[in-house]
Amino acid sequence: QKGRRYEAVKWVMVFAIGVCTGLVGLFVDFFVRLFSQLKFHVVQTSVEECSEKGCLAMSLLELLGFNLTFIFLASLLVLIEPVAAGSGIPEIKCYLNGVKVPGIVRLRTLVCKALGVLFSVAGGLFVGKEGPMIHSGAIVGAGLPQFQSISFRKIQFNFPYFRSDRDKRDFVSAGAAAGVAAAFGAPIGGTLFSLEEGSSFWNQGLTWKVLFCSMAATFTLNFFRSGIQFGSWGSFQLPGLLNFGEFKCSDSDKKCHLWTAMDLGFFIMMGIVGGLLGATFNCLNKRLAKYRMRNVHPKPKLVRVLESLLVCLTTTVVVFVASMILGECRQMSSTNPSGNSTLSLQGSSSEDVNSSIKTFFCPNETYNDMATLFFNPQESAILQLFHQDGTFSPVTLSLFFLLYFLLSCWTYGSSVPSGLFVPSLLCGAAFGRLVANLLKSYIGLDHIYSGTFALIGAAAFLGGVVRMTISLTVILIESTNEITYGLPIMITLMVAKWTGDFFNKGIYDIHVTLRGVPLLEWETEVEMDKLRASDIMEPNLTYVYPHTRIQSLVSILRTTVHHAFPVVTENRGNEKEFMKGNQLISNNIRFKV
Repeated sequence: QKGRRYEAVKWVMVFAIGVCTGLVGLFVDFFVRLFSQLKFHVVQTSVEECSEKGCLAMSLLELLGFNLTFIFLASLLVLIEPVAAGSGIPEIKCYLNGVKVPGIVRLRTLVCKALGVLFSVAGGLFVGKEGPMIHSGAIVGAGLPQFQSISFRKIQFNFPYFRSDRDKRDFVSAGAAAGVAAAFGAPIGGTLFSLEEGSSFWNQGLTWKVLFCSMAATFTLNFFRSGIQFGSWGSFQLPGLLNFGEFKCSDSDKKCHLWTAMDLGFFIMMGIVGGLLGATFNCLNKRLAKYRMRNVHPKPKLVRVLESLLVCLTTTVVVFVASMILGECRQMSSTNPSGNSTLSLQGSSSEDVNSSIKTFFCPNETYNDMATLFFNPQESAILQLFHQDGTFSPVTLSLFFLLYFLLSCWTYGSSVPSGLFVPSLLCGAAFGRLVANLLKSYIGLDHIYSGTFALIGAAAFLGGVVRMTISLTVILIESTNEITYGLPIMITLMVAKWTGDFFNKGIYDIHVTLRGVPLLEWETEVEMDKLRASDIMEPNLTYVYPHTRIQSLVSILRTTVHHAFPVVTENRGNEKEFMKGNQLISNNIRFKV
């Protein structure tokens, strides 16, 4: 009976972790949306007024005011809990490997992480809210089954279960998976992520629990978001925080296919380029992180806040200037519902794509393509690149890709909570759309579908940066709701991973190494297979007695390079035996306070 009760409580806990992770995602999403809408509404009206009166500096100042305030708040939260910086995936990876990074699954970290990522995304930095969701889920998983927190020491429940390390680790795996599931609406992808990236310890029964947890997270988030946005409670229309919409050809166009066998060649090429770009990104980011460790971290803490504000200032100015000067005016596509690549989320999202078009400084019936990418939340920009019929000019796409690549590389690792998934997807989508443009206009391949190329570009770049294979494939398939994309995504990701691994490791592994965390890899080095225990053991041991003179302690410390010595009790009676066996009889000595 005890065993059954234990199992039942475990299932209830797993469900609770899923629901809570979904609610954290809902909280972040709701406020990011609120702040972004407020900000873009104010700035857009001011830009539209000022483009007639010529007071654009004012609208830039308004935008800067919003962004700098948000980023300042995000940096302050990171000062309170430094572990909350970055995406948190490397740290969770370490935790699941069995290395405890201090403060990583504290309640305080969760609060700082959730609020910080909300402000840093709303503040217009090139960061995503998906990576921190994984960390938040893991903290929920570690904290909920304990029924107590270091932050609230007074509150004590008599809850006897789940005190062992193994149980806690299992729940953290489930929480991390629920985080992925809530972020992308991909429960199976979340489970596979936890299996591939995270845990070194996995048992059969855990898979089922983790999947259940992920499902609970996805559907909690879906239920509340659909209810809040569309007012239709219980209709489940918005699976994850990041939604790619549906890819499908119109019924009238018989020549249009999502992809053909001929495109696979292009996809492999894109995978190679994506791997190279990802390796470049990782290399630059590693250099930058080392520079930060040497020059920013030793200084007073305010320097980190100033660095985040500098990144924010640069980003805002670049975005504003690029949208004003470098954008081109493009023809609006015909907005008939049977257009080539309309989205159909209950018929509402072809308008959804068209509503996020920005017409800064452009005459009627045209739109500014650079502003459309830069002056939208990143999710809308990704939707634009996947589903917009109207063209983006190659020059705009190349400039956008370059600016985004450099700025997101600079941002990742500064002291704000920041995810890497969405910036990489957006960067890659621009690259893929650029390839499709060039193939259409210069080689004359009319049959290709730009949305597919944008998706494959996004997969290639993201795969080149994070080097995940199986889980990323499933996450992307689940986000697009299109099983036919399985083969191209898989091939692209494999090629991107192999190409990238030729040069350096994935970004999370690089950050784990920079942290100095002793992470055990799956495979040992080849040289290690020939080693024996005796190769690393010391035949002449230095040891100390319980009562030793200080002088001899000092001399021992001077003559050795290590700092841990066995304390050995003398056993005069067995001395003869003892010298024969040449072994040390040690008693565990507890120095009582």
